Amino acid sequence: MASRGRRGGAPTREDEPRREERAEQQTPAPQGPVLPPPPPVDYGVFMQGLVQAMQTQAHTQAALQAQLEAQMVLMNGVL
Repeated sequence: MASRGRRGGAPTREDEPRREERAEQQTPAPQGPVLPPPPPVDYGVFMQGLVQAMQTQAHTQAALQAQLEAQMVLMNGVL
């Protein structure tokens, strides 16, 4: 019955320091100063900016596409 404790899965004293080392490795220590939480976000303003950026991108893409098509017409006309 004395050997039952080891066979039952109880950790031996040799295993305990290893488990502590693993726990320390998995939890990174915080580095640098702790920052305050960010200010609240106004999602209406955020969405307006997002829509404006998407519209600007669409206009830029359309202008680049038109420029590319014009260059292709010129290249085909020369060849």
